[in-house]
Amino acid sequence: MSQLASLLQRLLRRQSDGSGPILLTQRRVYILPTRAGLLFATALAVMLLGAINYNLGLGHALVFLLAGIGLTGMIHASRNLLGLQLQPGRTEPVFAGEMAHFPLHLSHERDTPRLALEFRAGDNPPVRCDLGPADRASIALPVAAERRGWLDLPRVRLSTRYPLGLFVAWAYPQPEMRCLVYPRPLSHPLPDRQPGPQRGSRRGDGGEEDFAGLRPRQPADSPRHIAWKAAARGHDAQPLLVKQFAGGAQEELWLDWECLPAGMDAETRLSVMTGWVLAADAERLRFGLAIPGERIAPDDGPAHCQRCLERLSLAEA
Repeated sequence: MSQLASLLQRLLRRQSDGSGPILLTQRRVYILPTRAGLLFATALAVMLLGAINYNLGLGHALVFLLAGIGLTGMIHASRNLLGLQLQPGRTEPVFAGEMAHFPLHLSHERDTPRLALEFRAGDNPPVRCDLGPADRASIALPVAAERRGWLDLPRVRLSTRYPLGLFVAWAYPQPEMRCLVYPRPLSHPLPDRQPGPQRGSRRGDGGEEDFAGLRPRQPADSPRHIAWKAAARGHDAQPLLVKQFAGGAQEELWLDWECLPAGMDAETRLSVMTGWVLAADAERLRFGLAIPGERIAPDDGPAHCQRCLERLSLAEA
């Protein structure tokens, strides 16, 4: 039995079309009677035996009529899936403990609707949808994201019991999709900020800060900040003056792995640093990230925040 199951899994993997569109053909669709279908067949067998025993012509006609309806339901259950095309969409990153959603775009060109379609990814909750004639629709398969890192889409089962519920037709369309799962964020006080290398100006919505006055020039001051007009009005013996701006040196925040207590395990450290990244980005701070084996230079903005979260999610702990 185990060999048969492994053979079936290899067959299904060979039929996977990867990231491209998946078209359901006859070789992909399977069909079997449901429990209601087996009870229906048993009832027909009993009715046929009674009609034969009592030589009832109308009994034979009723049995054959019901059998024909059941076979028609089997054909329509299979046709409800044939010709359906699935296109994988783009997944959005989530945090550990949340539900990841894998989008699928459905389409078909048949003039009849496709009803009672049920999608299920692994053991996660199913998603049901209907398609009108030559219609298009989009669904999102929910998958529980329990751990950080890459989350592959589990085996997808598409099934239908339409129209009578006597037969179930199913297929295993398996797009190659995965979702990036960030570490679960934990709240923790941010490390102390440090003055950056730039002086006299500060990044913000308005560029440089407001002018705050003049002071004697120091050897480390940039020539760009010398008050040349004041120097031209002064005497030769007067030292050069430098413009001061409110805010002084630009502050940078380093989110360093070594700032955390030594007894903290690696996964907790990553969760705390994830909380740091979110808090620093919410306050629009300029911050850098330092984890074992990698350092990301200080920066700000959504792209920098996403880059730091990606490195934390894929860090080797």
